[in-house]
Amino acid sequence: MRFLPSVATGAGKSLRSLPDWLAWIETLSPREIDLGLERVLEVLGRLKLRKPARVFHVAGTNGKGSCAAMLEGMLLNGGRRVGCYTSPHLLRYNERIRVNGVPADDGVIVDALETVESVRHGLPLTYFEFGTLAALSVFERSGADTLVLEIGMGGRLDAVNAVEPDAGIITNVARDHCEWLGSDVETIAVEKAGIMRAGKPVIFGSDIVPAAITATAAEAGADLYILGRDFSFAQDVNAGLWTWRGRKIVLDGLSMPSLTGSFQLQNASAVLALLEVTAQHDLLSPEAVSRALQGLFLAGRFQWLGAERRWLLDVAHNPHAAAGLANSLSALGRRPVTAIIGVLADKDLAGIVTPLVPQVDRWIAVTARNSRALDARVLAQSVAHLASRPCLVMDELPEAMNHADRSTDGDALILVTGSFYTVGPALEAWRLKHRETV
Repeated sequence: MRFLPSVATGAGKSLRSLPDWLAWIETLSPREIDLGLERVLEVLGRLKLRKPARVFHVAGTNGKGSCAAMLEGMLLNGGRRVGCYTSPHLLRYNERIRVNGVPADDGVIVDALETVESVRHGLPLTYFEFGTLAALSVFERSGADTLVLEIGMGGRLDAVNAVEPDAGIITNVARDHCEWLGSDVETIAVEKAGIMRAGKPVIFGSDIVPAAITATAAEAGADLYILGRDFSFAQDVNAGLWTWRGRKIVLDGLSMPSLTGSFQLQNASAVLALLEVTAQHDLLSPEAVSRALQGLFLAGRFQWLGAERRWLLDVAHNPHAAAGLANSLSALGRRPVTAIIGVLADKDLAGIVTPLVPQVDRWIAVTARNSRALDARVLAQSVAHLASRPCLVMDELPEAMNHADRSTDGDALILVTGSFYTVGPALEAWRLKHRETV
């Protein structure tokens, strides 16, 4: 494959805007996903970035975004200067790179991309690798003392894992990205466990623990903390409060996190465990925890649109996430549900649709806005078979949203789900249509 010349040699002088840069870096690698650390480590070494005081990795199948947001919020509440890197984004690329909770602006990111390009020397970095290196450059220039870095895929060979962590969280392990990580939970767990380091703490945020997690921790010499063994939580439903217990610290009377879903207590517990084992004790008072976790919002994760709570967005892009969404829908009480769904072709479609079947009355299939998307017509055929009911096909997402709005009663719920690349455009379309109330 012939690679484009670097910006330094003049080919990139026309790259003025962030969208131009993002389109260009997509052309540099023959593969969209090319797991491996060699390229990133080589360019990272040339960047000669200073190591911040603390680096935390957040890995796992589901809950990474929630854990990263909670950890970021806790650290900011305690006065740390935090760089937070997550993926993918919903509306703007800038969402991936935050400094003190604020997305980096276009100019800052472009400057960082130029810096990476100046030392790339023709290496075929993937889009994610290039962006990861740019984020690290942004964080150094910002003077961030603490980094929260979400693993993009897997762990062992993910670009983020080129950065040496002080500790990490693995939220849970379930089947997802099977084409790259393996077809069973134990094989996937080996990849997730690749963030473990000798003598460094790693928090496992689920009480369902694959054997590969404990085996890899023992082999690597990592200090493994497991939910239900080393830390736990309990909820007082009547009082609307919860309690967290760590190895040495107990926090009573905690306010519920603002992020929706019963599983968020599990995510929050893992974050508190990480802060305890890394001696961030000044952050761990009931008042500080409640204040930090009540002020959080995460777009696209059980997100309601409009005061009437008629529209609901949830990415639910794998079976584990879809099961959680189904449980949350069930807890709302019975109301008619129309689901607009778009998924990527490499996802477990049956695993996503099946848990939702008891909760969804009508289905509309669209093609997610991604080159790896499953065509809406193929998707509709599969959904109809799995749900034993018709699935409408719409060529465009706004058309599907308008149809769902017009053809459902006022008490019906309209759900958009299946992928970041469906939910993000849906959020954008809804905001454009309702701009007077947003």
